[in-house]
Amino acid sequence: MRPEKQLSMLDLSMIVVSLVIGMGIFRTPVNVAAGAQIPELFFLAWIVGGLIALCGALTYAEIGSRFPVTGGYYKIFSAFYHPSIAFAINCIIVVSNAASVAGVSIIGAEYLSKIILPVEMQTEFSRIAIAAISIGLFYFINLLGLKVSSKTQNVLSLIKIGMVLILIGAVFMGPAAVSSPSTFNTSGATTPTLFDYGKALGICLIGISFTFGGYQQTINFGGETKSPGKIIPRSIFTGLAIIFILYMAINYVYVRVIGFEQLKTAESIAAILAGKIFGPIGFTVLSCLIYLSVLGYVNVNLLSNPRAMFAMGEEKALPAIFTKKSKKSDVMFVSLTVFTIISIITLFYAQTFDKILNYTIFLDCIGMATSAATIFFLRKRTAHLDKNTIYSMRLYPLMPLIFIAAYLFVAISIYADDPQAAINGLLIFACFIIIYFINRFYQRNRT
Repeated sequence: MRPEKQLSMLDLSMIVVSLVIGMGIFRTPVNVAAGAQIPELFFLAWIVGGLIALCGALTYAEIGSRFPVTGGYYKIFSAFYHPSIAFAINCIIVVSNAASVAGVSIIGAEYLSKIILPVEMQTEFSRIAIAAISIGLFYFINLLGLKVSSKTQNVLSLIKIGMVLILIGAVFMGPAAVSSPSTFNTSGATTPTLFDYGKALGICLIGISFTFGGYQQTINFGGETKSPGKIIPRSIFTGLAIIFILYMAINYVYVRVIGFEQLKTAESIAAILAGKIFGPIGFTVLSCLIYLSVLGYVNVNLLSNPRAMFAMGEEKALPAIFTKKSKKSDVMFVSLTVFTIISIITLFYAQTFDKILNYTIFLDCIGMATSAATIFFLRKRTAHLDKNTIYSMRLYPLMPLIFIAAYLFVAISIYADDPQAAINGLLIFACFIIIYFINRFYQRNRT
């Protein structure tokens, strides 16, 4: 049964915004500032990150246009590499996204609990309960169908954009912070070389690539988008343009209001901006806004990830039950339910979210590079398509090559900075490939 075409350009653009703008922009600037050491490199790193994301957006826009299927991010691996690679990478993505949902939900619950509960009730259990209720609420909203959940996402995305715009307004509240001059220090206390700057840029791009990541999952909605050949690329462009402008603006505000040297070690940087605008009630206002932002992140992951699991069921990488849909609302209720359960179970282990993330960022880089490389195969396979019905990027193959090279550079930077995380990530990847072949062997023996 072909999925109903329900998503408009606005719907998909707001999905892009919510997939990308999570909690990252409210914490990674601290890590980027520490890695950059000087403000010039700090802003350069964000510009470079934005240009890399643009190259990726162009690449995935064409992939989504030429390969408009539900669960496209799984199926491109399956179609152009091997189903075991598709299974391993997408399992890691689904598990890490469930961990992200759990971890981000707890962050939101921590903010909300401080304004709705008395001090004696602000326990770990209460935070987990609020987070679980939040995930459960959007599970039921998603059960109502794609139209309801996508319209809900539009509202939450607009609230999220509004929150960033409000925080940017802190730049107009009073004089700029006084910060001591910044210097770029090397390990040997020598004059920095281009290699030193390049190494620092690589460290910065680890956090920036995480903060810009997520838009590639938009191709999971290809089978449910109206006129995907036109809507998918336009939505990715629109969403990413909004994100880039907001990111550059709020990073400028962080530096101006907090001070660059202070930013390197600051905590709760969004709360600092909110306090500048709203005074003593700034934390209360910010807590409500961050909680709503968290809800948008939860909802968009409940929208996207079950589609990857559905595609894996279609390819028989997961049991066929994952392809079950509700006859009334066309909801992938089995995949949605399983992803929700994984997210809620992970709530009890959310304190390990940073460790899980360290292991999977390395594989995310490999996944992004290899998925983007499918454009070279896809161009040949779809050369017969009408050029008026699909999107073809300009400056091909330069754009995808820049994107692939950039993510390989980030992967190398991660290995250089934390080799154990990279090795553990590869071990997890190998385990999922073994699971795939065990599952296939079991299925063959049953038939």
